[in-house]
Amino acid sequence: MIKSAFEKGKAFIPFITCGDPDIETTEKIVKEAYLNGADLIELGIPFSDPTAEGPVIQSANTRALKNGITTDGIFDMVERIRGDIKIPLVFMTYANVVYSYGADRFTKRCTETGIDGIILPDIPFEEKGEFSSVCEKNGVDLISLIAPTSEKRISMIAKEAKGFIYVVSSLGVTGERKSIDTDLKPIIDTIRENTDIPCAVGFGISNPEQAAKMASLSDGAIVGSAIIKIMEKYGKDSPSYVGEFVKAMADAVHES
Repeated sequence: MIKSAFEKGKAFIPFITCGDPDIETTEKIVKEAYLNGADLIELGIPFSDPTAEGPVIQSANTRALKNGITTDGIFDMVERIRGDIKIPLVFMTYANVVYSYGADRFTKRCTETGIDGIILPDIPFEEKGEFSSVCEKNGVDLISLIAPTSEKRISMIAKEAKGFIYVVSSLGVTGERKSIDTDLKPIIDTIRENTDIPCAVGFGISNPEQAAKMASLSDGAIVGSAIIKIMEKYGKDSPSYVGEFVKAMADAVHES
C-alpha cells in the first residue's frame, strides 16, 4: 500500500531508471536505496521519447534501451527483489509503453510482481479514463501529477487522486535546479482541502537542504536526476554511492 510510505512521517522517494547501465546494477541500487532509508521507490521504465525528462534522465533512457532493457526484464527484476524490499514500489513510464504491452496485461503484471502504482506524465487528467479503469480493476494506483499550471484543475485532480499526488515543483522538464522558486504552498493547501491523499514534491531537488524544504511544505520529496548523475558517473560501481546519497537525502527529509 502506497500510503504506508507516509505513515511514519515525511517520505523520501528516489527515482531510478531501470537498466542503466544494466538490470543487475539496477537491482543492487534498489536494494541500497531501500536499506538507506527510501520510503517508496519510483522505477523508470525507459522510453525512446521521454517528454517530461531533462537531458540527464533522457540519456539514461537511451543507455538502457541500447543495452537491450525490456519491460518484461524489468518485471522479472521486480519479481526477484520484491521479497526483500518491504516498501511501496511504483513505475514511472509513458503511455506508449503501457499501450504496446497491453494496459490490462501490464497492470495485471504489476499486481503479480508487487508494483503498487504507476505514473504516466504524458497522460492529461482529462484523458486518464481508459488507464484509470484498468488500473482500478487490477488493484494498481494511477498516480496523478499536479503542476504549477494546473490552477483551476487542482481540486478536481486531487478529489480523484489515488496513492499519492506528485506535485511538480517547476515548469519544464526534470533536472537539478539551483533553487526552486515556485510558491507551492497555495497548490498544496488546495490539495489538502480536497483530499487526505499525501502529496510529494519532485522536479529539481538535488541536495538535502532542498529536499528538507520541499518535504516541510508537503508530505515528501522526490529526487531523480541527482541520482541518475551518480549512476552515469560510476556505472556498475554506483550502488554504494547511490546508497550514501539516499541516506543523506532521506535523513534530511525525515528530520524536516
